[in-house]
Amino acid sequence: MAHGTPARAEDLAAFYTRIRRGRPPTEGQLGDLRRRYDAIGGLSPLAERTAAQVAGIAAALESAAPGRYRVAFGAKHTDPSIEAAARRLADDGAATVVALVLTPHRSSMGSEEYLARAAGALDRPGDPPVVPVRQWFDAPDFAELLAERVRSALEDPAVAGRRPRVLFTAHSLPRRVVAAGDPYPEQVAASADLVAEAAGLPAAGVAWQVAWQSAGRTAEPWLGPDVLEVLHGIALPGRSAVVVCPVGFVADHLEVLYDLDVEARQVAVSAGLGFARTASLNDDPAFLAVLAGVVQAAGRRPSPGGGR
Repeated sequence: MAHGTPARAEDLAAFYTRIRRGRPPTEGQLGDLRRRYDAIGGLSPLAERTAAQVAGIAAALESAAPGRYRVAFGAKHTDPSIEAAARRLADDGAATVVALVLTPHRSSMGSEEYLARAAGALDRPGDPPVVPVRQWFDAPDFAELLAERVRSALEDPAVAGRRPRVLFTAHSLPRRVVAAGDPYPEQVAASADLVAEAAGLPAAGVAWQVAWQSAGRTAEPWLGPDVLEVLHGIALPGRSAVVVCPVGFVADHLEVLYDLDVEARQVAVSAGLGFARTASLNDDPAFLAVLAGVVQAAGRRPSPGGGR
């Protein structure tokens, strides 16, 4: 399961309305979104990237256990929907449905909404049990995959030799979810530490921290510090570069290609900072093998109904 993105420019208004839970955007809001999409080429590549990820997970599962797994994709905000994908697997005779969200960290406003929708779609008598994967940031080899990208970004000519700081970013959430006990901030921090250790940042004397990005445009407070605020304040004596690792995202899309590659880069350059971003995981076979392992491990767990 993943977020979804419009396939055509003319679908943008309907897509934005769906994201806003049925409230149409104002002309100004829609114009701003169109401007950001235009800055990355007109449309997000997320649909293509997600399709490649789904195909890669299916291929990895088929290679590991021929004939055992079937894979279906469901989107939160586009078609095919999460419900349609879950229903398709049930109608095709699946014995168990493993529900995997293409986001590493658990969040009541993120992964849990996906999982609840998948489970809610399979509530008829005789439907297969749903085994949810609530988070997988700590899956074997995942941190090392991101660490490889951090090490590579630290060698970028824009930052090499300039004592860079590494910023691990993830999508911000309203602070009220933290007050309600959401594990998301702690998991993002733990994820950053795992990647930093795997990349050898402590031994190399490279500083790192978590920063948040892409906060919603609402009046309520969101998790911080925002990555743009951090970039404004990071140009300290002897430190003049930054590497951004979007640890909360697994594919190129608007929040990476615009919020980081355009907006954050502009802020960094204006502050005199060298800027580099780690390459996205996208359809790297090693990454999809990690996710296939996550699915297999979940499939071996007893189902909520007591079966397998």
